[in-house]
Amino acid sequence: MEATIINGIKYYPPQGDYTAFTDEDDYAEKGRSWGLFGKAPKQQFWYKNATSQSQVTLKGYEEYKNLCVLVVEFEDGNLTCIHPSYLKEMQSGSFGKVQLVEDELEAVGSQAGELEEANPDAPVKAKAASKSAPKKQKEKKEKLELPLEKVKFTAKVKEFATKPNPFSDNDDEVILLEDVVVLTEVPLVLGDAWCGYSNTLKALGLEEGNSLAFEGKVVDKKFNKEIIYKVNNPSKITKV
Repeated sequence: MEATIINGIKYYPPQGDYTAFTDEDDYAEKGRSWGLFGKAPKQQFWYKNATSQSQVTLKGYEEYKNLCVLVVEFEDGNLTCIHPSYLKEMQSGSFGKVQLVEDELEAVGSQAGELEEANPDAPVKAKAASKSAPKKQKEKKEKLELPLEKVKFTAKVKEFATKPNPFSDNDDEVILLEDVVVLTEVPLVLGDAWCGYSNTLKALGLEEGNSLAFEGKVVDKKFNKEIIYKVNNPSKITKV
């Protein structure tokens, strides 16, 4: 999703025809499901960045990389997409302390997605051409720049598993997660990740397929060759 900067505000326009709300009841129902307001529907919201804040209204929503993102309109008529949880955070007076994903990472991810859509055979050809390239170099390209601070996530429970513990006779219980997304201004899609199956998590009675929202820190720590990110100290966990 490419950004356009106008007067210091970074806009992420809809990728096509977004879905508008059918009526006031549809607006109210979806707004409550996203946690944007309570019983009484709210019509205007704050959109904040490091240097300014503007008022926006909800126009609709669209699917982007298997995520539901809102389409909001500024007072000057410009449109931008934003994750519902991130818009909700912007309403807080303390908003602005969370470090955003760097523009360079965002641009690289966007360009990679566009190239793959334009030429689906390109990854196969590139792999064949770079067969002699060092493996370490390939892994470096696949790495994401992770936020250092505690952030919010959404994810699904993929399965329950165990991991050998060299300091114990028993294996550690873990949860494998899928569709893991860091809720920054532009959602950072991690894909798969894992975390320890703590007593706090066990108390929730989780099942495979459960969708979760929580806070925690993500680190570069492998579970296996496919799952290379770990979520440490998940807290404020809710089923969604």
